[in-house]
Amino acid sequence: MENRKIGIWMYQNGGGDVIQEKLKKKLIERDMTPYSGLNLYHAYADSLGLFCNQIQMDELDLFFSYNAGEQTVYQMYLYEALSRFIPTINNYSAFALTEDKFKTLNVLRKAGIPTTEFVLCHRDDKERVHRIFEFWDHKLIYKPVDGWGGVGMVKIEGEQALDFVLPFMSKTDLRFFYLERFIPNDGSDFRVDVVDGQFISCYGRKAGRGEWRTNVTSGGKVIIREANDQLVSLAIKAAKATGLEVAGVDLLYDLEREEYVVMEVNGIPAFATPDQEAMGLDFNNKKIDALVELIDRRSREGIR
Repeated sequence: MENRKIGIWMYQNGGGDVIQEKLKKKLIERDMTPYSGLNLYHAYADSLGLFCNQIQMDELDLFFSYNAGEQTVYQMYLYEALSRFIPTINNYSAFALTEDKFKTLNVLRKAGIPTTEFVLCHRDDKERVHRIFEFWDHKLIYKPVDGWGGVGMVKIEGEQALDFVLPFMSKTDLRFFYLERFIPNDGSDFRVDVVDGQFISCYGRKAGRGEWRTNVTSGGKVIIREANDQLVSLAIKAAKATGLEVAGVDLLYDLEREEYVVMEVNGIPAFATPDQEAMGLDFNNKKIDALVELIDRRSREGIR
């Protein structure tokens, strides 16, 4: 097969630049030519094709997009357009699904995967909010359906807090409320990485003092955790249900119901940073090898 052209847009902070160079080297060893730095923010399209940094993107053999912190509406729009002509990793349909928390959990529930309980209702349906609040023992989590890193998440406890928050939320441009049952837990979670149906790694995050969110951007810290068969099985099933080739599945252990539940599925799970590698997270090379295998296979198959 003639030399294949692989486009890459990957985050550069936290050791991402080093990961990218290792990935590119392994792709070259398999007779693929990588083109990095293809940030769709700088792309444009005309009647001749879709271009970025003088590269015609729609004539690549595959585009690997791996940058969670800089996605814009424009980039997502071009990502979708590009996916109609060449393979993308992740595939756009699955990636767009998992950018929405409600749609993701809805799909997981239909697939029989345990998740937290959730409610989506119109912003004017205050009666339903109060009913579900009472049913969930006067405690719930409000989340933006498309937020990440814990931004915009609010834990509401007690009627007084709900009465205070609802009028404020109603004055925003929110069209609907997405609410989740609060899961009693020990202040830590599990992140299981899956690439092409293969278990890659398991670690966790622990919330900071006085905080309930485990996200690193909210003060949480990464901790070493051991995987078990149940965690791995749930993560692989969640990745398959959403259609993601590359997935980071977040789970909590529900202390009240004594079961693992899937909270989110992420389409761009980070590699271990140099500091995290120093503390014992050593999955980066395994993940790179799995990605190279995936890119090799998908670029040969093309769009099916």
